[in-house]
Amino acid sequence: MNTAVAVPAALLSAICFGGGSVLQHQAARQASRQESLRLRLLLDLARRPMWLAGMGLVTSSFALLGFALAFGPLVLVLPLAATDLLFALPLLAWRRRMPLTHFAATGMVCTAGGVAMFLTALPHSPAGAAVPSVRDWVPVLAAIGGVVALLVPTGVSRRGRLRTALYAICAALMLALLDSLTKSAAGLFRVDGFGAFSRWEPYSLIVVGAVGLVLSQSAYQAGSLAISLPIIDTLEPIGAVAIGIAVFGEQLASSVWALTVQALGAAMAVAGIALLGRSPLATA
Repeated sequence: MNTAVAVPAALLSAICFGGGSVLQHQAARQASRQESLRLRLLLDLARRPMWLAGMGLVTSSFALLGFALAFGPLVLVLPLAATDLLFALPLLAWRRRMPLTHFAATGMVCTAGGVAMFLTALPHSPAGAAVPSVRDWVPVLAAIGGVVALLVPTGVSRRGRLRTALYAICAALMLALLDSLTKSAAGLFRVDGFGAFSRWEPYSLIVVGAVGLVLSQSAYQAGSLAISLPIIDTLEPIGAVAIGIAVFGEQLASSVWALTVQALGAAMAVAGIALLGRSPLATA
């Protein structure tokens, strides 16, 4: 594990994702609602310069995240990458010519402080280059696939905030799976080089990434960024950390005291993300 590489790369990933999400949300809200959950939505958005600029930032975010995961575990990288709202809100303030309120500042402090607390108690564990077997992935793929298959039809039959929330939950789960598969693929490329293309993991990134992209854009299209982005920022790192523990054998703190610190830090970060999501900048 090389934290000097993983930490800056994860933070740069958060900056790119926060900026890209703002641009993509504004473009997606202008698309027809009839295109929701369809690849036609992406074809429509691909003709919008603002969305393409956002997509460029999101793609850069994904590349930086993969680079960070090649040198650090999911339990370290994903909490840092989930701080994108800290960077998205100032961009929203600048674009809308609105000031950052004390409410937003409190949320930013809680989020940054909570992530710092969580990582302070994180035990030192090497990122490793081990690649999980297909047998290790089957329960995760089945669980996430089942939840998405259940929630997407439910979201289609609902409207407003509930539809946005359900789509965002599905997007977060797919992004957590994408993060985990990215780590596995990064390990393969570090060990086997181009021989990694003989494995299934690199190709799964295309399928999972496409599904996650459609779901995230559908969530942006369905409602306010104040609903979708906090859900994604909360559930994506939680899901990725859970997969890291279950599939990659990563570890949280071992002592009761350290686990308490991590739990308090995680709760503070989630509360901060919720506060940021309720900011007038996000709800406008």
